[in-house]
Amino acid sequence: MIRTLAITHSHEVVTGIPLEKIQMDNYAWIWVDFNAPTPDESELLTTYFHFHPLAVEDCLHVLQRPKLDYYDELQFFVLHALDPGTLHVEEVDLFLSQHMIVSFHSQELEEVDEAWLEIIQHVHDRKIWARGPSYCAYNVMDKLVDKYFPSVFMIEDELAELESKGSVKSVEDLMNQVFDLRGRLLKLRRTIVPMRDLMYRVLNSQHVQSSNEHKVYFGDIYDHLLKLTDMIEADREMTADLRDSYISLNSNRMNSIMKTLTVITTIFMPLTLIAGIYGMNFTNMPELGWKYAYPVVLLLMFGLAVGMVLWFLRRGWFK
Repeated sequence: MIRTLAITHSHEVVTGIPLEKIQMDNYAWIWVDFNAPTPDESELLTTYFHFHPLAVEDCLHVLQRPKLDYYDELQFFVLHALDPGTLHVEEVDLFLSQHMIVSFHSQELEEVDEAWLEIIQHVHDRKIWARGPSYCAYNVMDKLVDKYFPSVFMIEDELAELESKGSVKSVEDLMNQVFDLRGRLLKLRRTIVPMRDLMYRVLNSQHVQSSNEHKVYFGDIYDHLLKLTDMIEADREMTADLRDSYISLNSNRMNSIMKTLTVITTIFMPLTLIAGIYGMNFTNMPELGWKYAYPVVLLLMFGLAVGMVLWFLRRGWFK
C-alpha cells in the first residue's frame, strides 16, 4: 500500500493523493509512505522517483546495517525497527530531500503509523509544518528509538530477578538464563550501536538537510541512543559478573565434593590394606589361629579410622 500526505503552502494537510496527480509546485512538501508494498509498487522507487539503483537495491534486498548515504541532493537512511517481544529487526528506509520524504518498509509498523498520525494531528501548528521533511524524519527515528527502551528495561528486570532469586535455582539453570540474556543483549547491541553511530553522523554532517533547530531534535535521539548503549554495556558487564560468579560457585562445590571423597577414600585406604592382608588366607599366618585376632583387628581398624578423622579435623580438612 502506498499512502501520501502533502502540506500546502497555506499549511493545510492533504492525504490520499495519487502519485500521478502530485504537482510539487502546489505543495510545500510531501510524504510518501510505502507501507508493506507489493512488487509492482516497489518498482515505483525506480520508475517514478528515479532513486539511485544502489539505494533501491538496499530497500529490496537483505536486511542492511543502519547507515546514511548521500545521492546528489538526496539523503538515504537505513533504520531498524525492533519488536520488543521477539527482538526481531525490521528495516525502515527513508529518502529525504528538501521538499519530500519517502519511507519504505516491507511490514506494517506501529512506529511509522504513530509518526504519520502525529503529523496530521498537528496540522494547525505552523511552526512544526515549517520544519518540513526533516521533522518527519526525526519523528520516525524518534518513534523507532523509543521502542528500543522496553526491550532493554525487560532485560534489566530479568537481571534484577536473577540476582534476587538466583540462590533457589540450580547452577545449570542460572547459566542457561545468563547466556540467554547475553544473547539478547548482543542482538540489541547490533541494532542500537549502529543507530547511535548513524545519529552521530547526522549531527556532524554538512550534507543533511537540517537547520540548527532540527539538529537539537536529532541530538535528543542521539542522547537516547547513548543512554541505551550505556545500559546495554552495563547489563553485559553484569551478566559477565554473574557468569563468573556461578562458575566460581560451581568450582567451589566441585572442590568441596572432591575433598570429601578424598578424605573418605584416604580413611578407608589403610583399612582396606589390613582387610586385604588378612583376607589372603595363607597357611602360615599366626594371627589366624589366635582366639582374639578378629576383635583385635576390628578395634585396630576402628581406632585407625577414628585417629585419621581426628587428625583431618585438626588439619582443617573438613572446613
